[in-house]
Amino acid sequence: MELKDRLIRLMDEKQVEDIVTLDFREKSPFMDYFLIGSVRNGRMANAVIDYIDDYCAKEGIEVKHIDSNKDSKWFLIDLGDIIIHIFYDGEREKYDLEGLWKDLIKK
Repeated sequence: MELKDRLIRLMDEKQVEDIVTLDFREKSPFMDYFLIGSVRNGRMANAVIDYIDDYCAKEGIEVKHIDSNKDSKWFLIDLGDIIIHIFYDGEREKYDLEGLWKDLIKK
């Protein structure tokens, strides 16, 4: 199973909603995918981040950066080729990454 698919499964296990994949493989030399999802609150966002971080540590996958500022409503996990965006409380609609990159959405 491809890493992207394993990460989507992990997000789903932690009840991340409306998971969308943006495929940058043909558009960017810097990354392959954005995985975008929504949670209901900051506690859920932190649980998802911890869950994915623990999984990556066990699997020997380098986590380049985690942006989980407690005052933010947009959280980010940078795995190099894959960047995970977790939003809550209206931030996803505000930034509209799917609208910005709508031609890259993978169904």
